[in-house]
Amino acid sequence: MAWNIASKIVHRVVTIDENHTVLDAAALMADEFVGSALITSSSKITGIFTERDLMMRVVGRKRDPEKVKIKDVMTKNMVTVSPKDTANHCLNLMKEHRCRHLLVFDNEEFIGIVSLRDMVALLMEEKEALIAYLHQYISS
Repeated sequence: MAWNIASKIVHRVVTIDENHTVLDAAALMADEFVGSALITSSSKITGIFTERDLMMRVVGRKRDPEKVKIKDVMTKNMVTVSPKDTANHCLNLMKEHRCRHLLVFDNEEFIGIVSLRDMVALLMEEKEALIAYLHQYISS
């Protein structure tokens, strides 16, 4: 009983142009209460900027967030999945690529993002449904 990730895709995402500063991105992420922002150039997705990028590539390197451009510290090699992929597949990709966010594309069309938190929630729902089914089976 492996459910696909379609129900957990976040369709409302935060975007910011790659020529903005890290401070701009951090402020936007804080205002929107999100842990990542998609980075764009000419309306095309060119990367993702996450809290981890902020810590590892800016703060941890003592770089000035008011001066550093997002394009210089964003993650460019984004990991993508399909809405038909399972939570287990997504978790394996996250583990393999050491990331917490996956971009969801349906063919070439961007659909949204799924996070590690989304995948854990989906797996918990799967397990709860299985437990309920087994309990009902045993009781009948």
